[in-house]
Amino acid sequence: MRIRFWGVRGSIASPGPKTVKYGGNTTCIEVETDEGDHIVLDAGTGIAPLSFTYLSKLPLSCSIFITHTHWDHIQGLPFFVPIFIPNNKIDIYGAFDPISRKSVKDIMSTQMEYCFFPVREAELKAEINYHTLVEKQTVTVGSAKITNILMNHPVLNYGYRIESNGKAMFFTGDNEPLYNIYEPGDDYFAEYENLISFKNGQMYDIIRGVDVLIADAAYTEDEYKIKRGWGHGTIKSTIAMAKAAEVKSLYMTHHEPTRGDDNLEQLYQDALKQYPLSSGTPPFFLAQEGHEIIL
Repeated sequence: MRIRFWGVRGSIASPGPKTVKYGGNTTCIEVETDEGDHIVLDAGTGIAPLSFTYLSKLPLSCSIFITHTHWDHIQGLPFFVPIFIPNNKIDIYGAFDPISRKSVKDIMSTQMEYCFFPVREAELKAEINYHTLVEKQTVTVGSAKITNILMNHPVLNYGYRIESNGKAMFFTGDNEPLYNIYEPGDDYFAEYENLISFKNGQMYDIIRGVDVLIADAAYTEDEYKIKRGWGHGTIKSTIAMAKAAEVKSLYMTHHEPTRGDDNLEQLYQDALKQYPLSSGTPPFFLAQEGHEIIL
C-alpha cells in the first residue's frame, strides 16, 4: 500500500513562501494498493495536482471517499481532470446529511451548477457513480476494504479505515474529541460520560492497530480554548487517540492555514519533547504535501 499526501491544510488553501515545505493545498490523500487500486480520501484542492498523475493511467477507475462536505474537503473536485475524459469510471462515496437532507450526490451536483462552476455535471464525460454510505459499512475496492465510522464534527463526518494485504490505515477527516456538555453534578453528567466512553470504544475498535493513523490536529491547546465546538482536534488529543487505539504511527494533518512552516516546525519540536516515545507514544509526524508512505 502506498499513501501520498496531496493536501494537508485545513479550512482554506494557503499557498505562499511560508508554506512551501508542508504545502498549502486543502485535504486530499491518495492511497494505492499493491494491485494498483486507486483510492482518494477527500477532494480538497490537493486533488487537482493529483489528477494530472492519473493522465498516464487512462482509462482510469478511481474511488473517492469524502469524509464530509465542508468546502476544504470538496472544493477541488470540479478540477479533477479525469471527470472530463470519456471511458473513466469515478465512484464517489459519502454520507447523507440529515440536516440539509441531501445526499453526497445532491451536494456535489450543486457544487457544479453554473452559479459555482462553468461546467455542469451533466456535461462531464466520465462515468460517475455516487454511493451514499451508512455508518460502519464496508466497501470493497479491488483488494482493499474500506470501513467508515462516524466522527465528531458539526456536519456528519466519516473516518475511513482502509485495509489491503495485511496493511491498514485510518483517516479521521475532521474530528474533535467528544466532551461532556454537562457539568459534574448535573442530572445527565454520568449518563453522558457513559455515552462518550461507548462512542470512543467503538471508534478505537475501528482504528485499532493500524499501521498509519492520519488525524486532525488543527489546534494547540491554547487555540482550542477559544475554538471548542468548531470540530477539530489538537496535537494532544490526536496523540491520546493514537495511544488508545494502539496505532503504529501517527501523522497529524489539517494544519491551520495561518500557520507557516517555521511555526509548524516549532510546534512539532515542542511536541517531541512533551510526548517522548519512551512514554508509549507511537512515532508521530507532521503530514507534508508530497510525502509518501510505503507499507
